[in-house]
Amino acid sequence: MLILGLDPSLSCTGWGLVRSEGSRLSHIANGQVKTDPNAPMAARLAQLSREIAAVIAEHGPDRAACEEVFLNKNPQSTLKLAQARGAVLAACGEAGLTVHEHAARLVKKAVVGTGAAEKAQVQAMLKVLLPGVAVAGSDAADALAVAIADAHLG
Repeated sequence: MLILGLDPSLSCTGWGLVRSEGSRLSHIANGQVKTDPNAPMAARLAQLSREIAAVIAEHGPDRAACEEVFLNKNPQSTLKLAQARGAVLAACGEAGLTVHEHAARLVKKAVVGTGAAEKAQVQAMLKVLLPGVAVAGSDAADALAVAIADAHLG
């Protein structure tokens, strides 16, 4: 089973692919899609959708997984996150992928063992679960964690 994990954000969306064979996980690829903060919103959303669609076309995942949206203190930030998430999910839908959605605390618990884990703990566990993996950045690391959690949670 090839799982595409997604960590959507308007500024930098992370993606990560893992193969799950029984209880064994292996890293396939990971990356980040960065958008120009000076570009119009529609152009940024189109870029996110287009680049995630290209990742899907290149790697042919069996399914995708994405963190559920969370509420920021700033409503504008929540709205931008939701729009970016919509663009990414639309790319998955266009490709016919099933998308599982997981709460951030559940992802942390599945990867580290506690829902209150810090980012550094999640990244340390990635090195244990996917030995030798070179991660493209913190957003890609979060996306790999989503994919790993989805493999465990099914």
